[in-house]
Amino acid sequence: MSTDLIMGIAAETMKVTLLVSAPVLLVGLVVGLAISIFQAVTQVQEMTLAFVPKIIAVMLALLFAAPWMMDMLVNFTHNLFSNIPNYIR
Repeated sequence: MSTDLIMGIAAETMKVTLLVSAPVLLVGLVVGLAISIFQAVTQVQEMTLAFVPKIIAVMLALLFAAPWMMDMLVNFTHNLFSNIPNYIR
C-alpha cells in the first residue's frame, strides 16, 4: 500500500464527509443567521428563540437529506470494500 493510495483514500473520505455534513450545517447556519438578525432588529434576547428553530430546521434538513446522505455513504463504503484487493498489492 503506497503513500499516494493512502492519501487518496484520506482525501476521498474528507470529501465525502464534507458533502454529507454540508446540507445540515448550511441549514443550521442560515437559520441561525436569520434568528440573529431577527433578535438584533427586535432586541429580543431570548435564548430559547435561538435554539428551538435551529433544532427543528436541522431535524427537517436531516429528514429530507437522509436518503442522499445514506446513498453517498453506501457508495463510498461499497467502493472502499470492493477495492480491498487493489489496496493489498
